[in-house]
Formats: sequence, structure tokens, C-alpha cells
Amino acid sequence: MEEASPSLLGCNKPHLEKLTLGITRILESSPGVTKVTITEKVPAERHMVSSWEQKNNCVMPEDMRNFYLMTNGFHMTWSVKLDEHIIPLGSMAINSISKLTQLTQSSMYSLPNAPTLADLDDDTHEASEDQPEKPHFDSRSVIFELDSCNGNGKVCLVYKSGKPGLAQDTEIWFLDRALYWHFLTDTFTAYYRLLITHLGLPQWQYAFTSYGISPQAKQWFSMYKPITYNTDLLTEETDSFVNKLDPSKVFKSKNKTLIPKKKGPMQPSGGQKGPSGPSTSRSSSGSGTPVRK
Repeated sequence: MEEASPSLLGCNKPHLEKLTLGITRILESSPGVTKVTITEKVPAERHMVSSWEQKNNCVMPEDMRNFYLMTNGFHMTWSVKLDEHIIPLGSMAINSISKLTQLTQSSMYSLPNAPTLADLDDDTHEASEDQPEKPHFDSRSVIFELDSCNGNGKVCLVYKSGKPGLAQDTEIWFLDRALYWHFLTDTFTAYYRLLITHLGLPQWQYAFTSYGISPQAKQWFSMYKPITYNTDLLTEETDSFVNKLDPSKVFKSKNKTLIPKKKGPMQPSGGQKGPSGPSTSRSSSGSGTPVRK
């Protein structure tokens, strides 16, 4: 059973304040931010965790198990107010146990000789000093979806050694829309901190890819800087399309002030207007005094 909490978090719910690492206070104090809400979820029962482990033949990491025993999933959102319009912006989510499902191929591609996800595996890019070995879509890895990222990709819990899945063999990876893998963290706890401290900004996971976040996302990052965000990623070459916006000014109420129209120059006495209004030109000789036609 899940209960939504439409109001802002307060001190009357210290367990939620602890769960969000106090990030709600930062959001509430940010210019233009409104509707900071969290969906309160009841803790998972221990038998739910055991049932998931037996069903998937995988041992859940201890830190993830403790998380689910405190809350069966997580969902926190916040919006911004622009010109009287409320725009949903931040979203932080972790699937509940029932939605922590294995990443498999859709049945629509189960036709004979149809391509499979395993065909996308590229063994030419194996582990290196800077990057661990990437997950595989075949039986060498077991992959579970933690967050669908609002359609921008998938954050996954990956068991690197297949089944039976051992807790010490898990890592957190990001699968982008082009089905390329990008390493995030070694543990669930480290990923949860990334999720919270990046404020759930759109496409924040792409900050950990070689091609980075989109120009639109950079605008939001420049306004609401994540706590752990590496500002070096906003390099000088991006200054051409990243506006230097001041949130305190952007979200300030606009009071329109009537500006009096400037009066035109006084017409010389004795002047004559043509049928289409005054038209002046400078004489090619003389003192340069305007001559009326």
C-alpha cells in the first residue's frame, strides 16, 4: 500500500527527512521551486525480499535490503514556477520490489531469426583500469531495472557473474537510449547518494557518459547546481548556448511599468507636410539644414 504525501516534508516525519538526507530543505529554499512532494511508501516485509531472491536466484545486496525494509521504493518530485505556469522538473525514483524486474527482451521481437539484445554485445570493449567490464545482455549478466529515468534510459542493478547472483558481484549501471552502458557506482548506497545530491534533475545520469548532458539540461544544471555536480563539465565551449541565468531574477514577479512614449522632434514653424507625412533630406549644399520636400 502506497500513500502520497501532497505537502512538504516536515519535522513531524523524521524518518522521511532522514531518507531524503535533508534535501527537501535545500529545494524549498531554492528560487522558483514549488510542490516538493514525496510518495510515502510502507516498508517491505522480509518475506518479500526473500521471495524476490528465490524467484530470481539472486542475493540482494545488504544495503539495498536495508533500504527496502525501510521503504518499499522511493519517489520524490518537485516543480518550478515560470510565468504563472507550474513545470514538473525534478524526479527521483527507485522501483519497489514488485517492479524490480529483470531486463529482458520484449515478446514482440520473439519472431524466428529476429535480432536479440545479445546481438548488441560488443566484446571489443572489455574492462580497463578506468572502466570496469560492461554488462552483457546474455546469460553472463543478470540485469534488474531500478529506475526508468522518465524514458531517458534505465538505471540498472547488474549481477556481473550471472546466476546464481551473489551480492558482492553487483554494480549500478546506466543504460542510455542507444543501449550503451555507462558505469555509475559500485554499491546501491553510493548510487542513492548520487540520486539525491543531483536533485533528480532531468537527464542527470548523462553527466556520467562520454557525451554528457543535453544543452537543455545544462540550462537547468546551471540554475540548480547539484551538490556533487562537477562544474568542469560546463566547459567554456558551452558558454555559447548556456545562458547565465540568475534564478532569483528569473522567478521574480513581473510588474509591468508603463513607459511614456517619447515625443518626436518639434516641427519648425511654417513647415509644410506632404501627403504621406513629413519627409526630410539633407541638402547637398549649404549648411546641412534639413530641407522639406
